[in-house]
Amino acid sequence: MRLEGKRVLITGTAGGQGEAAQRLFAAEGARVIGCDLQDGAAEKTAAELREAGHDVHGDTVDLSDAAAATEWVDGAAERLGGIDVLYNNAAGFGFAPFADMTHELFRHVLNVELELVFNTIKPGWAHMVKGGGGSIVNTASYSALRGIEPLGQVAHAAAKGGVISMTRSLAAEGAKDNIRANAISPGFVKSPATDFAVPQEGREWQLSKHLIQRPGTGEDIAYLAMYLASDESGWVTGQNFSIDGGATAGFR
Repeated sequence: MRLEGKRVLITGTAGGQGEAAQRLFAAEGARVIGCDLQDGAAEKTAAELREAGHDVHGDTVDLSDAAAATEWVDGAAERLGGIDVLYNNAAGFGFAPFADMTHELFRHVLNVELELVFNTIKPGWAHMVKGGGGSIVNTASYSALRGIEPLGQVAHAAAKGGVISMTRSLAAEGAKDNIRANAISPGFVKSPATDFAVPQEGREWQLSKHLIQRPGTGEDIAYLAMYLASDESGWVTGQNFSIDGGATAGFR
């Protein structure tokens, strides 16, 4: 049981990568509280796992609202008796060619992809310091590492680049308190979110750049997140891990 007894918060557990991580973490012994913006969705996936005997709960919360995020994190810490792992998986989206990008869209994307991560870490940090440390896992994107013309990702890339840089600074500041922080940068992962947000042309373009010619799955990402959440990665901090089928390694 690689996460036996770990007290874990996971955001975005209604489906996709977050739901896969919740399921895997619970199977490995973690106590999990998840959340999602979709009304009742996190509660539903958590209930299914509880029926299988796992200690999992879910809440509906808008993490782009700093006060709501703080209330959720503080409440979860109280229910669990502390926080060992905070996995920031949830994010919104917004794509447009740069010529069509408005200031409103740019600010929206920064809010739901960068500020949203800050909103959970800010209250979670104090609980980790009080508890003697912990692991923060943030979700970035390979879009922060290379340009992807067909999707119009200027705002998305800027936000995810910010996640990577913030993660490194958190690692530096957190080391004295035994807080580790790492980022995961997925390539194209098939999920309900990408099915909705990414047009077919964009999916095909991204897949064509993978050395391993298939889209990623939620489980692919969840296993890396589990390693970073576990004590096995106790000497790993401040890193960004590309998990992208080789898309940032080279071309076929």
